[in-house]
Amino acid sequence: MRLHTRSAQDKTKMLRRHENGGATAVACRYYTLSRKGFTLIELLVVLVIFGLLAALVAPKIFPKLGKGKQAAAKAQIGLLEQSLDQFRLDTGRYPTTQEGMGALTTNPGIERWDGPYLKKGMPYDPWGRPYHYASPGTHGEYDLYSYGRDGAPGGEGEDADIVSWE
Repeated sequence: MRLHTRSAQDKTKMLRRHENGGATAVACRYYTLSRKGFTLIELLVVLVIFGLLAALVAPKIFPKLGKGKQAAAKAQIGLLEQSLDQFRLDTGRYPTTQEGMGALTTNPGIERWDGPYLKKGMPYDPWGRPYHYASPGTHGEYDLYSYGRDGAPGGEGEDADIVSWE
């Protein structure tokens, strides 16, 4: 249908014919019904658009995953500190390094122990390793810490240690 080469009067006639279900309407219906899919070019264009969106969004999301694990470790250390404080209120002292954090879940033979102080057992840090505990600590009455993503002392960013004394 080449409307641009026809006169305005012819265009009006064709539009009326189309509205009344004439041959042009039948041809248009046939064309739209026979075309039931996407061409390869259309699919490639969509894939390129998705790729560009992923390239823009992914760098902003992935660093936050590591920060989320660090925040979870800080929150767990805070909850463990509350459990240690409750242990101290009941027994008059913090668990020793030898008793370790296990003293929060099972009685190490202390007379005034009124635990367990953790409802679900001893949690691991977000990277699947146990928390480190020392009492007396070098930074206070006890030190409670995780070595972070790398599992080694020190580090920066996601590999930084998460500690109870900061």
